[in-house]
Amino acid sequence: MPSQWQSAVERALGTRHGQWSDAGHSGWGRSYSLRADSARYFVKTANGPYGSTLESEADGLAALRSTNTIRAPQVVSQLVSDSTSILVLEWLDIGVARDGAALGKALAALHCTPPPCGPGGERYGWARDNWIGGTPQHNRWTDDWCTFFREERLAPQLALAARHGMGGRLARDAERLLGRLATLLGDHEPTPSLLHGDLWSGNAATLADGEPVVFDPAVYVGDREADIAMTELFGGFDADFYAAYNDAWPLAGDYEIRRDVYNLYHVFNHLNLFGGTYRRQAEGIVSRLLASAG
Repeated sequence: MPSQWQSAVERALGTRHGQWSDAGHSGWGRSYSLRADSARYFVKTANGPYGSTLESEADGLAALRSTNTIRAPQVVSQLVSDSTSILVLEWLDIGVARDGAALGKALAALHCTPPPCGPGGERYGWARDNWIGGTPQHNRWTDDWCTFFREERLAPQLALAARHGMGGRLARDAERLLGRLATLLGDHEPTPSLLHGDLWSGNAATLADGEPVVFDPAVYVGDREADIAMTELFGGFDADFYAAYNDAWPLAGDYEIRRDVYNLYHVFNHLNLFGGTYRRQAEGIVSRLLASAG
C-alpha cells in the first residue's frame, strides 16, 4: 500500500500502482525510483526545514536548462503532501564511463552564456537563497566579487561553525583571513558566469548515449573558477575534462591563487555538516591563504 505522499505523486502523474524502490538518501532527504506505466521517474523527498531544498533545486535545474548548453534533469512535477516536499524528475540512464572532454566543453559553454543580473544591475548573486548540501546558501546580489565571497560565502560558514562550538586557532585564523581577503580577491573582477555551484564528481556524469549531464545544483552567478576549483577539491575529473575546458575558455594564469579561497567555502561546509574530520583540511587551507596574503 503506497503512503499518502506516494499516492499523491501517482495522482499528479496521472498513473496508478507505480513500482517504487529506494534510490538513496542523505542527511536531508531521500530519493526513489518510480516505474509507472511505461515511464520511469526519479523522485526526491525532504521534510521539515529541508523542504525548501527541493524548491531551490528545481529553480537551479531550470536555470541550467535555460542556457541550452549542458543537460540537466527535467522537472516533471513539484508538490507537497503529508508534510513531505516532493520533486519528480525525469529518469536519466547514466553510462558506465564519463566523457571528460564532452563535459569540459559543455561546462565552458555554460560559463560563457550571459547570466542574469540583480535588480540594480549587480553582477554576482542570485534571485533567491538556496542550499549547498544541507546548509542554507546566501545569494544576496552584490556588485563587488570580493565582498560577495566574503559576506555571502565564507562569513556565514564561519558563523555557523562558531554556533557549532568551533573555536581555537582555526576560528581566529579564519577571522583574520576574512580581514585580508581583499589582498587575495580585491583586484579580481571575474566575468560573471552562471555556476553549477556544487560541482563535485557525484553531481556530474555521462548518459548512456554519451551526452554529459549535471544535477543537484546550488546555482548562482559568480566566478567560473569557483566551479573549476571544486572539481579539483575531491577529484574525479580527468585530464580530458580540463583540456577541453581550457581549449574553449582558458583559465587565467593566477587561477591557483584563488582556488584555495573558493574551496575553503566547501571545506568549511563539510566541517559544519559532517564534523571534525575536515578540520585539518580547513586549517591547512587557511594557513596557506594567510601566508599568501602576507
